[in-house]
Amino acid sequence: MTEDTTSQDQTAKPNGGESSSAQPSFRVLAQYIKDLSFENPDAPQSLSNSESSPQMDATVNVQAKQLSKSEFECEIKIGVSAKREDTTVFLVELVYAGVFQIVNVPQDQVQQIVFIECPRQLFPFARRVVADATRDGGFPPLLLDPIDFVALYQQQLAAAQKTQAASGEAETAPTT
Repeated sequence: MTEDTTSQDQTAKPNGGESSSAQPSFRVLAQYIKDLSFENPDAPQSLSNSESSPQMDATVNVQAKQLSKSEFECEIKIGVSAKREDTTVFLVELVYAGVFQIVNVPQDQVQQIVFIECPRQLFPFARRVVADATRDGGFPPLLLDPIDFVALYQQQLAAAQKTQAASGEAETAPTT
């Protein structure tokens, strides 16, 4: 009777055996600044208080590449140009990246995780780097507005589909 109870207990474990290894997993393995540039070409004149705020132009791009079967590198590229009339006040260019491990996720969902969830994890840190760089450059910290990475992914997907339709390719994924 003891043997029957033991075998029943082993099969009754909700996360025992191989079933626990089949659980989807998403982990940040590393995150880092790949490239950072801050330019203040008209200093010290650009640091003087001006009556007008500079005109800001910001761009954000997400790129990714597969490093191994389960590891992906995701990069957020942020560029900010601040101009007052025709004079450049400052330029910031940042490539902030991370390595992510994605395990036991259906293949049709991996791309969305890489291009949506990975940059969501990285963005607060990239935002802080941009704010620190502008502050350290003598300006008020530039706090970037939150980014809708779902909309950005959909835009990249649509652009990739247009490009592929024009070239006659059948692939539908954004370029990585």
